[in-house]
Amino acid sequence: MDPASRNGNEETADLKTQETSPTAIAAPAAASLTLRESKPAEIAIAFPDNAAASVVFGHYDQNIARIERSLGVSAYANGNQVVIKGPKEASEQARRVFEMLYERVKKGQPADEGDVEGAIAESAYAGVLFPGAEGLKDSFGVVKTRKRGVVRARNAAQDRYLAALRKHELVFAEGPAGTGKTWLAVGHAVSLLEQGLVERLILSRPAVEAGERLGFLPGDMKEKVDPYLRPIYDALYDFMDGRMVERGIQTGMIEIAPLAFMRGRTLSKAAILLDEAQNATAMQMKMFLTRLGEGSRMMINGDPSQTDLAPGQKSGLIDAVQLLSGLPRIGHVRFAHADVVRHDLVRQIVEAYERQHNAGK
Repeated sequence: MDPASRNGNEETADLKTQETSPTAIAAPAAASLTLRESKPAEIAIAFPDNAAASVVFGHYDQNIARIERSLGVSAYANGNQVVIKGPKEASEQARRVFEMLYERVKKGQPADEGDVEGAIAESAYAGVLFPGAEGLKDSFGVVKTRKRGVVRARNAAQDRYLAALRKHELVFAEGPAGTGKTWLAVGHAVSLLEQGLVERLILSRPAVEAGERLGFLPGDMKEKVDPYLRPIYDALYDFMDGRMVERGIQTGMIEIAPLAFMRGRTLSKAAILLDEAQNATAMQMKMFLTRLGEGSRMMINGDPSQTDLAPGQKSGLIDAVQLLSGLPRIGHVRFAHADVVRHDLVRQIVEAYERQHNAGK
């Protein structure tokens, strides 16, 4: 059988194996590619859209370099093409990463450092390696809002978090800074509001000074507490148009307030977020949890390692997780330093502090 016939018989949905020189073929959605079955393997991908390919490769090919370091392959770009060389499985994973990024760019989404890390994590997910296996899935979960569009989880922990938010009325999330806990929770809350599943958003934080003494703050009550709540505002503006946020605050559809303002209320048909929950006392946490009303969803996030409570005062987050996380209608997701998506340097900083903490035990 000549090579051309053999290729026709062995062609799959997205690649074909050849014993002669590689020739690109059309892949279903994103690219044309070729695999030469050798040790190491070699895959060539040609993307139809040159501008999109340039975004995928990154400024000065920085995305290619990140994929090389993460997967242990070598890759080089030439125009709209990229050639990957390395062990077969790693090269196949790199191919999936490039194709995922290309599809996202074609939909108008970015391909920055975090998106590359997310695509690498997603491509390694078991459902990609064994797409037909029972109990496995092909991709990470998403949250969708009108302004932001589709936002996909960047790692398995974020995927578990989004799944827990969809399934449970009350979800605890613990983990270090930069893992996306607050950002995804706000995005999920906005999504619930836009779908009509809740009627309002209640976003709260304990107003606890982070080791500083700020003294008297001038202005009205909103101006006094806004500095504590700024990270929630930032996330909200990421997922909603600014005019909608302002209108929602004016009409009471969106409420952003310190934890102390929650006392004595019943919060029905609302998406309720308590951020930085490690700074709530046990009594404050009990008060907040018992605000949950009919038709509401509650999300409680925090980092137990960064409590600003007075020495000897137990964190309400730690206390609540110990008491409640085993109940069937309550979700609990724990993020680790490896799940940091904010910046690679942040991950290294968190790891260094964790090593120091463990060494001191």
